[in-house]
Amino acid sequence: MVEIAKAPEGFEGPGFFATSLDKVVGMARKNSLWPLPFATSCCGIEFMATMGAHYDLARFGSERLSFSPRQADLLMVMGTIAKKMGPVLRQVYEQMAEPRWVLSVGACASSGGIFDTYSVLQGIDRIIPVDVYVPGCPPRPEQILDGVIKIQELVQNESLRRRDSAEYKAMLATYGIE
Repeated sequence: MVEIAKAPEGFEGPGFFATSLDKVVGMARKNSLWPLPFATSCCGIEFMATMGAHYDLARFGSERLSFSPRQADLLMVMGTIAKKMGPVLRQVYEQMAEPRWVLSVGACASSGGIFDTYSVLQGIDRIIPVDVYVPGCPPRPEQILDGVIKIQELVQNESLRRRDSAEYKAMLATYGIE
């Protein structure tokens, strides 16, 4: 069954439709996310299942995976991130163009998981801002899809001017990102 996306709020008449630019851009962005998977361990295997035919992430407008940060707008961090890998992850994040969103998948990416050791980063939110966390060790494909849907809701409802706001720039400054 094909489900047609709900049109943004607006004024409709015979042969025309009027709405705000924010709502049209939000709807277009929501349905055309280009994810960059940064997978290091078992959460990456669950992500592979999410891309498979049974769960099919393509239904949500994320069919085209991008392995270049310059062509992606959703960074999906999955698995254990070692402290030595932290600068690489941060560089990937900084190379992404605005607007960009981050999805932290699994206990290891979100909080270090069971690896409370000197070499494991205890959550990627120590080096880059995170928009949505997906819990689990490893999370089921349904949970990853739910995280993508939450990102889509953020994308659709985000103001076009949010990224230029003083609050957003102050938040990036807390991470040392200009």
